[in-house]
Amino acid sequence: MKLTTAGESHGPGLTCIVEGLPAGLELEREALDRDLARRQLGHGRGGRMKIERDRVDVTAGVRHGRTLGGPIALQVANRDFANWEERMNPWPVDAETAEVHLPRPGHADLVGTQKYGLTDVRDILERASARETAARVAGGAVAKAFLAVLGVSVFSHVIQITSVQAPRRDDLVPADFDGVDDSPVRCLDDEAGRAMVAEINQLRKANESLGGVFEVRAFGLVPGLGSHVSWQERLDGVLGQAILSIQAVKAVSIGDGLEVAGLPGSQAHDEIFYDDERGFFRRTNRAGGLEGGMTTGDPLVVRGAMKPLPTLTKPLRSVDISTHEPAEALRERTDSCTVPAAGVVGEAMVAFVLADAYRTKFGGDHIDDVRGALNAYRERIGWPAR
Repeated sequence: MKLTTAGESHGPGLTCIVEGLPAGLELEREALDRDLARRQLGHGRGGRMKIERDRVDVTAGVRHGRTLGGPIALQVANRDFANWEERMNPWPVDAETAEVHLPRPGHADLVGTQKYGLTDVRDILERASARETAARVAGGAVAKAFLAVLGVSVFSHVIQITSVQAPRRDDLVPADFDGVDDSPVRCLDDEAGRAMVAEINQLRKANESLGGVFEVRAFGLVPGLGSHVSWQERLDGVLGQAILSIQAVKAVSIGDGLEVAGLPGSQAHDEIFYDDERGFFRRTNRAGGLEGGMTTGDPLVVRGAMKPLPTLTKPLRSVDISTHEPAEALRERTDSCTVPAAGVVGEAMVAFVLADAYRTKFGGDHIDDVRGALNAYRERIGWPAR
């Protein structure tokens, strides 16, 4: 499978092309739009989210609600383009548009202008913006629809914002996520959620931005997705790249990740058991559902650590790229905290990686072919419905 996005933050809109899904997969427009709306949630979002009301227009690859087997084209319009039409028009305009010369520390601004030989920071920041993730979420929603047919569900929640951490939960099941979007920070623990909101309020008043950690969990996976035979096929590596590709994410962990580095081996691994009803199983999931680059059949647990956003309401020190004089960095309209939204983007990326893994393993031109191959594999390895 392949997922490609195009578009700029304040341009006419965003486009996502998803290639590699089988024909016959039923899609619901409401489900796609629902995930886009979820990406806009979260305490600490800025004024842009009051302007945009994201929805998906499908312009190729789907007919009467079913995939055709070819590339699927998804478009998300930028309503804010009406306010930026002169500055972001694809074609020359009569009006003068001033260049931006004040790169932000922590952003793609400076390095991008150096790499591409450009003099206007806006030529870089528009594409580097996290607004691009709206297109990814649209593509991820299609991947989630494919996974759902195969019995797989993907969820996310926030486990940390700056210094506030939610209590650890190792016993989560899909039903626990039913009300996660009702929390203003998408946290499953009410007390921790209230503390996170207070933290955002306090630091926002101090002109600060906030980072944190989101967790994505996938349920219903079969063992054996991915492979141990080459580094490109190890699923933990693919997932790591997918999560780290999300703007502002600086670290990723699978399962207990860094924690097991400080433990002896007897406390770091998941012992294996067997009974006739469950087949092979583990009583712990420290590995986060991955061993040797392959899924184990246990819930997949992936965490992404997000740095504070580099656009601050009180800008950091920088240098004018035209005059080389000291200056304050560019001040753009910004969010204080987007960790809750990043979790939804994380869902999309994990869902796409898993969908690709299922397509790689089971193939099939039609969705019924995929299900048939999956059922035959489950029978071969004795993997009961769970």
